[in-house]
Amino acid sequence: MKIIDILNRRRPIFSFEFFPPKTDGDVAHLLATAKSLKELDPGFISVTWGAAGGTRRKTLDIVSAIKSDIDVESMAHLTCVGAAREEIDGVLDEIKQRGIENVLALRGDPPKGTGAFSPHPHGFSYAGELVSHIRGGWNFCLGVAGYPEKHIEAPTAEADLDNLKRKVDAGADFVVTQLFFDNKDFFKFRDRAAARGVKVPIIPGLMPVTNVGQLRRFTTMCGAKIPAALLSRLESAKDDGEAVTAIGVDHGAAQCRELLKNGVPGIHFYTLNRSHSSAEILKSLRH
Repeated sequence: MKIIDILNRRRPIFSFEFFPPKTDGDVAHLLATAKSLKELDPGFISVTWGAAGGTRRKTLDIVSAIKSDIDVESMAHLTCVGAAREEIDGVLDEIKQRGIENVLALRGDPPKGTGAFSPHPHGFSYAGELVSHIRGGWNFCLGVAGYPEKHIEAPTAEADLDNLKRKVDAGADFVVTQLFFDNKDFFKFRDRAAARGVKVPIIPGLMPVTNVGQLRRFTTMCGAKIPAALLSRLESAKDDGEAVTAIGVDHGAAQCRELLKNGVPGIHFYTLNRSHSSAEILKSLRH
């Protein structure tokens, strides 16, 4: 089923994101984790798209297994990184042949150590171009990314919002946001997007904190802020893994409650292939 149809039938929906592991054993573990999440009735599970060819095959295999074997709706990420249009067309044809109906269309980040993003000479430079291309030849439900604190490469928040509007105008059905830890940033972003004419559902993306060092790396890479009060709590417990995880669950649950109270269509959890915290948050919301 298309995610936009799920959103039209029931709200809020809760979804989870995984990345393709390197080994077959880890893939099997991921699929077991995804199966365990089925009892939480997720709206969908998404799988990221690797910058190198080795993980791209795994993405499609995992997405197919989640949909056909586990019977949970799935979404494949697809990026422009390192791929000519002909290669992307082949991937889109395979996605269609596998019965996958949902694609998250992204520009993508450059592989580590390669510097700034450089488009393939016969590929796409922006996610909006990819969305437009897909709309011209395939009937997928298309998601795109939004950035409550702006994309780290965008010169201004307004320029970043202009880019989001172009992606939506090109045919995106919904938006999933980058992670954030202060709901005020999301609400401001949502209001500004609506004022700009972005009328598709915007699903906030949350990453439960499980490791302080990892949190710092992620926020540095994506430009997200860590609220001072949250950082203080985490720093005081950084040598106690269980305490850090508990703080992450507590903060994530509080974020979710406020977001849901203010009418978000769903919440997307960035699990980093560890679902415990996301599942605990979701269980707390339902009890």
